[in-house]
Amino acid sequence: MTDTAKPGAPVPGAGADAVDRRRIRLIMTGLLLGLFMSALDQTIISAALRTIADDLNGLSEQAWANTAYMITSVITTALYGKLSDIYGRRPVYCTAVAVFVLGSVLCGLAQSMIQLAAFRGIQGIGAGGLMSLAFAILTDLVPLAERSRYQAWFGAVFGVSAVVGPVAGGFFAGLDTFMGTSGWRWAFYINVPIGVAAAVIIAAMVRTQPNRAQHKFDIAGLAALVVCLVPLLFAVEQGPKWGWGAGGTLGLFALGLVGLVLFLLAQKRAGAAALLPTPMFRNPIFSLYNGVNTLVGAAVFGALSVLPLYLQMVKGLSPTQAGLMMLPQTLGIVVAGRIAGPFVTKTGRYKVVLLTGLVLMVAATFWFGTLAAETALWQTGIAAGLMGFGIGLCWQVMLIAIQTGVAPQYMGAGMGSFTFFRQIGGTAGIAVFLSMFFGAVSDKVAASYRDAASDPAYTAALNDPSVTGQAANKVLLDARGGAVPMDNSSFLDQADPRLAKPFLHGMAEAMQIVFVVSGVMLLIALVLAAIPKEKRREPAAAPGGAKETKEPAGKK
Repeated sequence: MTDTAKPGAPVPGAGADAVDRRRIRLIMTGLLLGLFMSALDQTIISAALRTIADDLNGLSEQAWANTAYMITSVITTALYGKLSDIYGRRPVYCTAVAVFVLGSVLCGLAQSMIQLAAFRGIQGIGAGGLMSLAFAILTDLVPLAERSRYQAWFGAVFGVSAVVGPVAGGFFAGLDTFMGTSGWRWAFYINVPIGVAAAVIIAAMVRTQPNRAQHKFDIAGLAALVVCLVPLLFAVEQGPKWGWGAGGTLGLFALGLVGLVLFLLAQKRAGAAALLPTPMFRNPIFSLYNGVNTLVGAAVFGALSVLPLYLQMVKGLSPTQAGLMMLPQTLGIVVAGRIAGPFVTKTGRYKVVLLTGLVLMVAATFWFGTLAAETALWQTGIAAGLMGFGIGLCWQVMLIAIQTGVAPQYMGAGMGSFTFFRQIGGTAGIAVFLSMFFGAVSDKVAASYRDAASDPAYTAALNDPSVTGQAANKVLLDARGGAVPMDNSSFLDQADPRLAKPFLHGMAEAMQIVFVVSGVMLLIALVLAAIPKEKRREPAAAPGGAKETKEPAGKK
């Protein structure tokens, strides 16, 4: 299947190449809009979800809104890559955008948390295709050695959304009404114009030539994947609440393992029609780098889910201020992409870039592991910038590394696997790391209060009835015995700083555990990434040069 022309390096004065370059830029605009819409939806909702839950009278059910989205997006990620191989990138991508926009409109109309969770599930069905198909379209569009130049912008989109999302979510949540409806509903409605623009551009500019006769669809594999992932993701999401050793949690894990066995059997039986064709995993490069991809997803998303808690709870920043503190990370992603792309394009080498990115991410996470209540914000900013630079190097070339182990006939499924395994890692990382933090925080806070007994300022506050009688300070006094309130931390705004200091110290120490574990996971990923021998590609020719980039054999 050929979705788009694959222009090589432009030759001066060649009008056709100039037209192709303009088309590439337009298609990239459409892809970036789709990615921005998907990435923004996750960050903008996180800032507004408490207001949404209060308005819909479903505070205790708010977790399901995220769970439904994660489950459907992870499952459909693998599905879209295969569908695009069968029916073409353009119609499948536009369908994904349409489903996402439909889910967004329904979410804006939701009247209960149950409805919102169901409609978020519809959103997730569309979101599963927005990233995997963006990479697949880019793969069809440009030669391998030039791809990292464009993938840098994909990474920048996620950095920008991480900053814009909390600010925009806080803005909409703070509006009582806007254009006749509750302000928070516009956190969903904003997706409509973005999605329409993305679909129009892709529909007009991407040229598809699908060959349906050569493909079959793996229905059994899809059903088995649902049986595998739904119980596992529910277990990871609900395990901290139910208890990891509870019967319900263990039962879900067992059902998920059964689904995994059924999925592997279905993939072997389906052959080339499989969602994740098993021949791809016989290539050690593909398997190892997807293992690295999963570990990096878990470590990065897990660590970055705790960092905002540090900024807001320990350092006392507002959601908007915490979002702005991530600007160094965004800058790091953008700058790294602008360096990595031309380097890989010029030299054809990607492994040194990947390993350098992983080393920087390891350094950044262990630096995060030293963050305490007294740590200056400039140190956090530098560490975040270092993390962003590492992410920008690593994720820009991770896909290229995976591509080197994918046969041309499996390219769509291979690109889908990149997003699939990263999302699997990210989803599990967020749930497990937050569970790790919440599990450690009570003991750390209690130990911190015991150590504070020798602090004269703390002792003076503890012996002052006018201080201990205040409601916020009573909550802190209860925390000395391990009763740490995690559902609502607003009491810290009114608490006496002398009594709050041990609490904040304990919180920071619990977060340090998460960051250190994240660093260890990235170290393992670094070792695995160093194993495969680099499959070198010839560098792209400079304008007017004699060299051309070689595509994988058999690529149409």
